[in-house]
Amino acid sequence: MPHKGTLQSGGGPDQAVSALLAPFSDPAAAARYAEGPPRFVPGFADLHRMAAILLAEHAPVQARVLVLGAGGGLELKAFAEAHPGWTFDGVDPAPEMLKLAVRTVGPHASRVRLHQGYIDDAPDGPFDAAACLLTLHFLAPEERRRTVAAIRRRLKPGAPFVVAHSSFPQGEGERPRWLSRYSAFAVASGADPAKAEAGRVAVQTHLSLLSPEEDEAVLRDAGFSDVSLFYAGFSFRGWVAYA
Repeated sequence: MPHKGTLQSGGGPDQAVSALLAPFSDPAAAARYAEGPPRFVPGFADLHRMAAILLAEHAPVQARVLVLGAGGGLELKAFAEAHPGWTFDGVDPAPEMLKLAVRTVGPHASRVRLHQGYIDDAPDGPFDAAACLLTLHFLAPEERRRTVAAIRRRLKPGAPFVVAHSSFPQGEGERPRWLSRYSAFAVASGADPAKAEAGRVAVQTHLSLLSPEEDEAVLRDAGFSDVSLFYAGFSFRGWVAYA
């Protein structure tokens, strides 16, 4: 499920995860990025629409929104089209993905500021809302906790945070079962079977995935309240929570 750049602080991702994310630094691969997520993530476009609706429930018409893992620009475009008064700060470590984001947002570019780097490179805010889609699964558990806490500190009190990434039961036999379904969905959606299998193996081998219960605990431990599941699609889950 390599869909975004990773957002670790300091020296960046470890070697294994860096290999998984290498395509984000390849111009040709980055140019094809938009083809991937809809094939691997059930309801990908609907996930963006739901995220925009959830953010808008509490964000003002002229909201300033933080988007962590903004490379590619797909959710930036979806949010910008849905809410013409919003402005955005998008953060991503991969230069090629940021270049793609500029092309993707097109006429909305004047409302988007892009920052190359990690969570510590994001502006301090305060923001009216934040989103982090298909990114946190690249982070080791401790770094994930630190990153979510850093997002929380950049939000106004009560501001919404929408997060979605790979998260599924981690009991005995669960991981291969859910990752097999992840790969099968990609193939059924038109992905090359060899690439889907390579993605499954890479995720199985390199990523430190959490159960939905553990992911919800990460949000609560960071200070978010009213943590609610709003999206579940095979191996992916999404939550809305409030600062």
